[in-house]
Amino acid sequence: MSQTASQIGTRVWSYAGVLKDDGLSYMAYVEQLTFLLFLKMSHELTQPPYNNANRIPQGEDEDGQPIDYDWPSLVKKDGPDLYGHYRDTLEFLSRQGGLLGTVFKEAECKIKDPAKLRRLVVDLIDREKWLSLDLDVKGVIYEELLSRSAAESSGGAGQYFTPRPIIQAIVDVMQPCPDDTIIDPAAGTGGFLTVAYQSVLDNHRMDKDQRKTARESLVLGQELVPETARLCAMNLYLHGIGSEESSPVVSGVSSLNTKPAEQYSMVLANPPFGKKSSFKTVNDEGETETEEEVVVRDDFWASTANKQLNFVQHIFNLLQVNGRAGVVLPDNVLFEGGPGQKVREQLLTQCDVHTLLRLPTGIFYKPGVKANVLFFDRKSPRDEGWTKKLWVYDLRTNLHFTLKKHAIKRSDFDEFVKLYKPGNISRRRQTWSEDNPDGRWRSYTIDELLKRDKVNLDLFWIKDDSLEDSDSLPDPETLADEIVEDLQDALDQFAAIAASLKSN
Repeated sequence: MSQTASQIGTRVWSYAGVLKDDGLSYMAYVEQLTFLLFLKMSHELTQPPYNNANRIPQGEDEDGQPIDYDWPSLVKKDGPDLYGHYRDTLEFLSRQGGLLGTVFKEAECKIKDPAKLRRLVVDLIDREKWLSLDLDVKGVIYEELLSRSAAESSGGAGQYFTPRPIIQAIVDVMQPCPDDTIIDPAAGTGGFLTVAYQSVLDNHRMDKDQRKTARESLVLGQELVPETARLCAMNLYLHGIGSEESSPVVSGVSSLNTKPAEQYSMVLANPPFGKKSSFKTVNDEGETETEEEVVVRDDFWASTANKQLNFVQHIFNLLQVNGRAGVVLPDNVLFEGGPGQKVREQLLTQCDVHTLLRLPTGIFYKPGVKANVLFFDRKSPRDEGWTKKLWVYDLRTNLHFTLKKHAIKRSDFDEFVKLYKPGNISRRRQTWSEDNPDGRWRSYTIDELLKRDKVNLDLFWIKDDSLEDSDSLPDPETLADEIVEDLQDALDQFAAIAASLKSN
């Protein structure tokens, strides 16, 4: 299976180089593939042995005559006629509802050379019977395309793509089941949802009706950016999630500004990094000004422009009582004062915040990111706080990874997953002690946490060798990435100060 997927994936990816010469980015290439693959597979469903009705609706010309916008209508055209019809097809399908509307929302043709478009349609997409590949193969191929786009283009899918070993480790300890309702309010390309869905299939015996229910209602994604939402919808579709009638992805709506209408038993998410939300205005002199956008909701504990703090509050409100969350968050959420302190205090009180995984640097496509995974369970209201003990696993200190030379693997999380003891937290035992100061698994009582300045949860105890021994410094690539990140953060802060001074 993997060899077949790799061979097809390599052939599909080879076309990216051809189109890149025409100025098409890797992200845009995957987007165009999404449109064409969806049309091709929808057509295959109308053929034996499926014999389904054609799900691609017809349009009408100015005289009221029907116009086909399906796959065969593309294949039989060439040259400028193909280019024009493809452009019209995308425009027509962008106005449809359901899964069609999600995949084709705001779609436009970005392949300007009709000859290269013809090669993509006929030589690459049409020659393969995509539905004859099992779901796992199709999913692997698409995941590979998303991964390559993230890795090879700084402006591509990297900001929406969470490394799969992290997702797999999180899902392995969260252990989703068929009765769960799982949401990712910042779904990106859908990695958490596809892995969670597959975990349920692999670990639970279900009859036909239960599988149908899981396919249609187990997972839901929300994604603000329409271009990313379409990649997510296609990724889920290729993993057998959802249906052509309904989309498992809600597109183009900022979930942070809206109080959730429903609650869920599980939240898995990696909210977008970036400290502040902002919007641009034009003043009376015609100058553009940037102002911080403070999110104000009556179900939030604190009003702030910090996107991550707002996502933490939003995720709390998405959870049912006894609902569980596993969320990737940057370090600033753990130590920022003001609203940050208030959010942490409320989270420790109203939830059982039981586990913190300190992630290493060098594993995200954005250089130098310092992030963690916070695990917490929402509880019913009461005067006494719910958190009694926070367990911390340090997978960062003295560990160095890079995206290519030393990429992180699922096996690097093995000890953490073993020590987590899902479903039986009371059996946890520390590996840290005074006799073993380098043990990576340590617990802190709620009293110890509340005594820390600003309830700082940025917890570490292992001696950092790089501070004592120059021979232990990380490789130059890692150092360069960290320097870039620090400089970018400094520039962002200066830009925010300058904008604030200008507006005042």
